Amino acid sequence: MKRWIITGAMMLLVGPSWATQKSAVLSVPGMTCPTCPFTVKKALTRVDGVIDVKSNLTKRETTVVFDGARVTVDALTSAIKNAGFPSTLVSVNP
Repeated sequence: MKRWIITGAMMLLVGPSWATQKSAVLSVPGMTCPTCPFTVKKALTRVDGVIDVKSNLTKRETTVVFDGARVTVDALTSAIKNAGFPSTLVSVNP
């Protein structure tokens, strides 16, 4: 019984964080060489609340999975801009 109570309590604590997870696709036209995605990823992973970063050099886009309760899209684009890569929002998925 004690195990069930602990498991239930943990699920209540973890559950709300899933609800705020979002995904944003950003257009990064300045990503032109093979090292650019690494620079963009490094800048984004330093932002508190970023969970995952994947870049597509061919499309010049970066997909960022982040905690919407801890970080905004503006913070993501600012981080990329500060790394030398201005970006624009393509889409956000809740």
